[in-house]
Amino acid sequence: MSSKDLPERGDYSTSRRAVWGWALYDWANSAFATAVMSGFFPVFFKEFWSAGTDVNLSTARLGLANSLASLAVALAAPVLGAIADRGSRKKAFLIFFAYFGVLMTALLCLVERGGWLWATVIYALAIVGFSGANIFYDALLPSVSGGRSMDTVSSLGFAMGYLGGGLLFLLDVIMVLKPTAFGFADATGAVRFSFLSVAVWWGVFTLFTIVWVPEEKTDRPPGDRRSLITAGFSQFVETLGQVRRLKTLFLFLIGYWCYIDGVDTIIRMAIDYGITIGLKSNDLITALLMVQFIGFPAALVFGRLGSRWGVKRSLFLAIGVYGAVTLAAAMMTRKEEFYILAAAIGLVQGGIQALSRSYYARLIPAGRDAQFFGFYNMFGKFAAILGPVLMGVVGLVVKRMLISPGDTAAQIQAASTLAARWGIVSVLLLFIVGALLLYFVDEEKGKREAAAFE
Repeated sequence: MSSKDLPERGDYSTSRRAVWGWALYDWANSAFATAVMSGFFPVFFKEFWSAGTDVNLSTARLGLANSLASLAVALAAPVLGAIADRGSRKKAFLIFFAYFGVLMTALLCLVERGGWLWATVIYALAIVGFSGANIFYDALLPSVSGGRSMDTVSSLGFAMGYLGGGLLFLLDVIMVLKPTAFGFADATGAVRFSFLSVAVWWGVFTLFTIVWVPEEKTDRPPGDRRSLITAGFSQFVETLGQVRRLKTLFLFLIGYWCYIDGVDTIIRMAIDYGITIGLKSNDLITALLMVQFIGFPAALVFGRLGSRWGVKRSLFLAIGVYGAVTLAAAMMTRKEEFYILAAAIGLVQGGIQALSRSYYARLIPAGRDAQFFGFYNMFGKFAAILGPVLMGVVGLVVKRMLISPGDTAAQIQAASTLAARWGIVSVLLLFIVGALLLYFVDEEKGKREAAAFE
């Protein structure tokens, strides 16, 4: 039987409400990704919690926080996925991690000036909640999509995320720009409240996912909690061997690991980079808003592009745009250039994430969604470890090479800016390697390997 005769993954009926319930979780948690991870946290971390600290050092601290949180999720992801598959508990794990992230996000509003260490710890824990919940959110995609195109459903989720996260971020930005109109003494109070608003938004809209999204029951006996954990670890070891047998899947994972590293690094570190090279935080926040509202329709268009033009070609297009943006970012000097680059990112950011997820879903064996999406998220989170650290370390090393005893303040500032530019250039390597590996991935061969897998 050829791969063209293979049935679509998740080929059983599912309601339109379930699809929207699933997509609304992206609407809910993207408030954290946008307003906290990409927006206010990097600004507040550098200007409030790390006030008076060397700019390259604060960048390294922020990169370390992102990387440590990603490492924790990466190590736990495949085991958690295996446990959830055996117990039909994808939603239960999603709920636990989501509301843990909600709680940590709310606690950020309590951290005082200069408290960079507490801010780092709480932020890292919030990322654990955010990333952990995404393992099980992603794993629900094959069953929720039913007979529909996974490219379209996956893109709908990212589109809803851009719109929902963008709307709340817009409201928070208005509060920060006009704090007295909303009853705040200053912008600092408004930023603190924005963390609380994200927690409430995330928590409330997750309820739609809980109520509307059904979960396919597994035929495997669930067992008690201890047996689930033991079985989860055993299944993790088993999956290591299975992934090695699925050669096409493994090759895609390595390529994905590289290029999504670059994507995540730009998402998490772009605002910090802009501040380091001397751009104003308000201009950077405005550019981030552009990404959100351009990303909403662009993610939907990319879903259709993947169906008509081909997912792999569409991914190459997105990677190429990211590579060009990375090079241009290393040379930009004006806010207008940042706006142009933000618009370019908005056109492809949702697309590369959505199509990577749906492409991977085609290559995994049926009935092992959470287990294999645990590996998918593990690779993604390991990728997010390398990028921020690479950017921060390269910046620190280059700065030390450029600065000499007796340099003036202006010379030190110029060295800091140049070091940051070299840091962003280092990210380009990840896009190049990822694209090269993706080139050798054969989707049809991968589908045959998944169908024949036992």
